[in-house]
Amino acid sequence: MNQVSLATISCLLFVPGNRPDRFDKAAAASPEGIIIDLEDAVAQSEKDTARRAACDYAARAAISADAPAVYVRINPLGTRASLDDLAALADGRLAPSGLFLAKVESPRDIEIVRSHNPSGSPLLVAIETARGIAGAADIASALRAGDALGFGGADLAADLGAAFEWEALYSSRAALVRAAATARVGVFDVPHLDIADAAALRTETLRVRAMGFTGKLAIHPVQVVPILNAFLPSDAEFAQAKRIIAAIEAAGGGAAQLDGKMIDLPVATAARRVLARAERRK
Repeated sequence: MNQVSLATISCLLFVPGNRPDRFDKAAAASPEGIIIDLEDAVAQSEKDTARRAACDYAARAAISADAPAVYVRINPLGTRASLDDLAALADGRLAPSGLFLAKVESPRDIEIVRSHNPSGSPLLVAIETARGIAGAADIASALRAGDALGFGGADLAADLGAAFEWEALYSSRAALVRAAATARVGVFDVPHLDIADAAALRTETLRVRAMGFTGKLAIHPVQVVPILNAFLPSDAEFAQAKRIIAAIEAAGGGAAQLDGKMIDLPVATAARRVLARAERRK
C-alpha cells in the first residue's frame, strides 16, 4: 500500500468518485496522490456506485509499485452515507492509502473513524466549520505522525457568513497552521476555485506556503504542476539555506554570523526544512 506521511506531500488532486473514467488520468497528472471524492462531488443517488468504484481502484493501486497514493474522502459522520463508508472500511472493502475526513468538529470524529479503519492509514482531517476552527488545537492533538489538517475554506466561509476571500479567512488559516505546527503534522490549503487563473493560483499558493502550509489541494489537473512548483524552494532560497547550514556547522552547531546577521538553531531548522523540501522534489 502506498502510505506516506502527508507532511511530505505538496499537492493532492480531487477526482469525483462517480467518474471512475477519470481516475487514471488524475493519477497520471498528480504524482503525489489523488483524492477520490465520495462527498460533495457525488449525488446521493450515486453514493453506492462511487463507493464501489473507489474500493476497486484503491485495491488495484495498492498492488501497483508505481501508482501514486490514493486517498478517499468519505462522507461526514452522522450522514447515512457515512455509515456505509465506515462499513466498507471495517470489512476491508475500502482500503486506500489514506482517508480524507470531511467537516471534522471534534477529536471524537477521528476516534470513530480510526475504530473502523483497521489499516491505520493516514488521515487528512478537514476543518470546515466555525466549531471546527474553535476546536482546531484539540482536533490536531488527536492526530498521529503522518496525518494532516485540511482547510475547508469555502464551507467555512458559508458557515461564518464571511466572504470566500483572502482577508476574510486569514485568521482562520492562521489558526489552522498554529494547530498543525503544535501537533507536528502537515496542513493543506483549500483548492483554488478559479481553474483558469494560473497567476492567482500561484500567488495564493506562495502566500499559504509563507504562512506555514505544507501543501495545497487541487481540483483540476492543470493546477497540480503550478502548486508543486510554488512549494519548491527557489534557487536563491536553496543556496541561502546551504550557506546557513554551513555557517552553523562551522560554528560547532551554535549561533553564527552570516552576511552581518546573527543566525541560530531556529534559523538552521528552517534552512534544513528548505533543503528537505528541495530534496523530495528531485
